[in-house]
Amino acid sequence: MGSKGNGTAGEGTRPEPGKGPDGPGSAPPGGTSGTGGTSGTGGTGESTFTVLVAAGANLGIAAAKLVAGLISGSSAMLSEAAHSVADTVTELLLLLALRRSARPADEEHPLGYGHERYIWALLASVATFVGGAVFSVYDGVHTLTHGEQLGSPVVSYVVLALAFLLEGYSLRTGMRQMAGEARAISVPFRRHLRWTADTTVKAVVLEDSAALAGLVLAAAGLTASHLAKDGTYDGIASILIGLLLVYVAWVLGRSNAELLVGRPLPSRVRQAVREELLATVHVEAVLELVTLVQGPEEALVAAKVDFRDASTAAQIEWACENAENRLRERFPQIRRVYLDPTPGGGQRRRAGLSPWQDA
Repeated sequence: MGSKGNGTAGEGTRPEPGKGPDGPGSAPPGGTSGTGGTSGTGGTGESTFTVLVAAGANLGIAAAKLVAGLISGSSAMLSEAAHSVADTVTELLLLLALRRSARPADEEHPLGYGHERYIWALLASVATFVGGAVFSVYDGVHTLTHGEQLGSPVVSYVVLALAFLLEGYSLRTGMRQMAGEARAISVPFRRHLRWTADTTVKAVVLEDSAALAGLVLAAAGLTASHLAKDGTYDGIASILIGLLLVYVAWVLGRSNAELLVGRPLPSRVRQAVREELLATVHVEAVLELVTLVQGPEEALVAAKVDFRDASTAAQIEWACENAENRLRERFPQIRRVYLDPTPGGGQRRRAGLSPWQDA
């Protein structure tokens, strides 16, 4: 499930400082607390609060939109109601993801439950697609083909205005957390949003952004339909809302799938990990480095390390212990370190020859 890091560094050679596999000064593809790996400055507690705010806002908004849609006869308002219902279900799944992924490692799951967060978050993106996008597109197409009877739009406008305020507050909460994480690791906000390992907060930000855009579309469709006395514009708005939700569901699904398959730490962090290992006494070379993001604040490091031939077994053991302590101190998100003492020697190692055999 892991993914290769920088590969081999060359037998007995140390990499040039500041140069990773993506070139000099390469930026990390997404945030780790403090250094540019997996995101998180607020931890699970802050993420839970952000999701709770979003869930509470969407639950109330969904009920109001449904009533307004039934009164006004607007398919766009009914699509927005479906959108908010889907968002509420999504937030409930995200809360479940946060709770289940926080469980400590046990005998049956020695590496912990961090990846379970992404399973439930992936299901949440499916809920957004099925519960919101499919219904919205269907309702819009139905309106275009069968027409709709327009009612009073006053209630809809009031609901849209209140929903805009509530969705805006929920989005503000998610954006503040995401912006704080991006500043902490010195990564541009948009880059952090794309690569963050905290997909629960990412889901809130994207869904609330889509919700605000959907409210604007619903208001535009409702206004155009009443001015033209034609429900066609309302149907078009409903379809556009559905397509917007399809895009959000696809982005969230892709992000969670990448993390489930196995994403390495960013190149800048992998380079720093390699340098820490090479700075450890008795270490000659790092032959292979593998890193794996297991959660927003959890990562694994495994490496094949060539130690000095003159080092004793005890010295190698303490060198491994020292390297692990150095890595955990510099990168708190690294929870597990596995070092495999591996002979270097290039051709001799590839040929399977030991130091006690004649070449």
